Amino acid sequence: MNFDLQALLLQIIILAPPFLFALTVHELAHGYIAYRLGDPTAKEAGRLTMNPLKHLDPLGVLAFIIMKIGWAKPVPVDPRYFRNPRKDMLSVALAGPASNLLLAIASALLLQVLVRFPFLPLAILQPLAHMLVASVWINLMLAVFNLLPIPPLDGSKILMGILPPQAAYNYARLEPFGFVLVLVLFYTGVIGKIILPIIHFSNNLLLG
Repeated sequence: MNFDLQALLLQIIILAPPFLFALTVHELAHGYIAYRLGDPTAKEAGRLTMNPLKHLDPLGVLAFIIMKIGWAKPVPVDPRYFRNPRKDMLSVALAGPASNLLLAIASALLLQVLVRFPFLPLAILQPLAHMLVASVWINLMLAVFNLLPIPPLDGSKILMGILPPQAAYNYARLEPFGFVLVLVLFYTGVIGKIILPIIHFSNNLLLG
């Protein structure tokens, strides 16, 4: 039992920093792009911050611990501030997954630097290397998972920005049922069959 507890604590210590950082950057990217496009809602709500406590969704954290798929509290966005609501909302939606993809690439590059030029003590280098490996996986997971076209995930907003207005409106009406749909698709294995091959391929591509 002690061994299992120690293994769980070690896993949390390794996964927590990259997970919190990935979620924070993801939501900050949404809010920052919205702010640059004229929407001050996220700024006024105090969400343009690197403080992870402002972005955490307890259910999303619990889901990550149990299912290894998690999410943060969505940044508030008011498209009425946008000059071109459909186009600008598309940009806001893309910002989150794009930020995670960039973080995955940056983590892989930093890991290569640390492996080839081990200038840190082993006691620091080893856990940091594990965190960077985890960071690649976590950020790829967040990017790919959020690109699924299921409301309220980012992929649904991207799809709504592409669909004709009436079709986008009808599609948006599925949002109240989105979370239930995600759970059903996860527990039936559909989500895993869709995203895991993409994540594994991308992870192998970045880490070699």
